[in-house]
Amino acid sequence: MKQHSSFAAIIKSVPAVLAGNFLYALTITVFLLPAGLVVGGTTGIGLTLNHLWNIPLSAFVLVFNIAMLLLGMVVLGKAFVANTLLSTFLSPIFLELCQQLWGDRVLTDDLLLSTVFSGLGIGISVGIVIRAGASTGGMDIPPLILKKLFRVPVSTSLYVFDFCILLMQAMFRPMENVLYGLILVMIYTMVLDKLLLAGHSRTELKIISTKVEELREGILSKIDRGVTLLEGEGGYSKSPTKVILMVIANRELTKVEKIIHSIDPESMIIVNRVSEVQGRGFSLSKRYLDRDDLEI
Repeated sequence: MKQHSSFAAIIKSVPAVLAGNFLYALTITVFLLPAGLVVGGTTGIGLTLNHLWNIPLSAFVLVFNIAMLLLGMVVLGKAFVANTLLSTFLSPIFLELCQQLWGDRVLTDDLLLSTVFSGLGIGISVGIVIRAGASTGGMDIPPLILKKLFRVPVSTSLYVFDFCILLMQAMFRPMENVLYGLILVMIYTMVLDKLLLAGHSRTELKIISTKVEELREGILSKIDRGVTLLEGEGGYSKSPTKVILMVIANRELTKVEKIIHSIDPESMIIVNRVSEVQGRGFSLSKRYLDRDDLEI
């Protein structure tokens, strides 16, 4: 049954993997290559080798993707490989196809426009594939390995790798293109980061009040969210107090604030944006308990 559900998940991710890889290849072909921009990732390494030894870009991408796929299989497991296997071959195939169909087409001669749309296209395409549980292969795999082993954010390690690859291309590209390349990396890193967190961010509230019980009852009765009471102590008065901790959907913030202010206008509310929340009511379905069952 577990194998059936895993296979179904892989099949479900195929359209996203197809769309992401095609968008990536199209962006490289119609925006990045005509403008002569430098870029990170597997494409950046391939462009460097193409300049030095005239190695075909699509051929290098295929060989490098296979090597990274084998590394990913060792560290990230067979399930990841099953999802990424498609990208390993689709990425160079789509790249070669787009170059054959639109390799001579130039949409704009403006370097800034090419940089912006290259960044948007790369960030969105890679984000689509990663959110599908796979990757576009190649240099997308090392950041995922670092995230699993050392909890390093994907966007951070991706930025470091890409910066090093940009320096390699600085040897044979005009300095202006290198500078635009830095902007390009920043754009698609931010776009990727936002896309990966889209739909996962939540709002954390800490509420300090003298009317904790009233607030607890009001929140529980009007908002379908749980609360946790933390023990605290006033820094000046040294009197014991309780702090209400809760996590809500971003759209619920205004409603919760109105409830709090209607009960205790003098309460202190601390609002934080959290990137991800896991557990009952968020990554797991809600489970409702009868309060009578909790009484001893």
